[in-house]
Amino acid sequence: MKKILVVITSHKELENTSDTTGLWIGEFTDPYYEFIDAGHQVTLASPKGGMPPIDEMSELTENITNSNRRFQKDKIAKQALSNTAKLDGISAAGYDALFFPGGHGPIFDLASNEKSGKLILEFLSSGKPVASVCHGPAALIKAAELEPSILKGKKVTGFSNVEEKLALRSNNIPYTLEDRLKELGADYHKGTLPFISHVEQDGLLITGQNPLSAGPTAKALLDFLKNN
Repeated sequence: MKKILVVITSHKELENTSDTTGLWIGEFTDPYYEFIDAGHQVTLASPKGGMPPIDEMSELTENITNSNRRFQKDKIAKQALSNTAKLDGISAAGYDALFFPGGHGPIFDLASNEKSGKLILEFLSSGKPVASVCHGPAALIKAAELEPSILKGKKVTGFSNVEEKLALRSNNIPYTLEDRLKELGADYHKGTLPFISHVEQDGLLITGQNPLSAGPTAKALLDFLKNN
């Protein structure tokens, strides 16, 4: 059994709109059940602790996944999400892997959270994998600001500029993730079409592009843990 730390955004506000964001629920539930069903232990944390904000769009019928439905009937999982640990009290020592789900929230808080950035560096320096999906790779921004070598020349992916435009949120965010990753020297890749599953792995870094990539990113992390 491996111990996997899942770090979730605490941010819900967007720019220039009254709409809100937060965690994209399927990007949590898809990986969560991949990890649980494989027999691993999952710990949830967030910058503020407690219940993270959920992006309401992710709960619309057209965005609901099978794992979402399973989650709605899972009292243990719902209790865990409602009571995330505060990130400040977490260290890499007790865990085997780190995972960041998306939603637009991470580009606001995790991208500038020093504790999160240091935690990523702690995992990587210990030879432990760090996986993230959609806007979750925004957490790598602070880590790269602290230690530029972790992204330079590394193959990564994340929510693309095209997907931002199609999601109609490009005017509500301070920057696009694709551009910021490239600015930090990452070798950014995306799928041939928007909103299809796409995963990149480069050493200890595993990244997924969009919501459909959440489960495959989790599976890639599980494969890494199994084979290393």
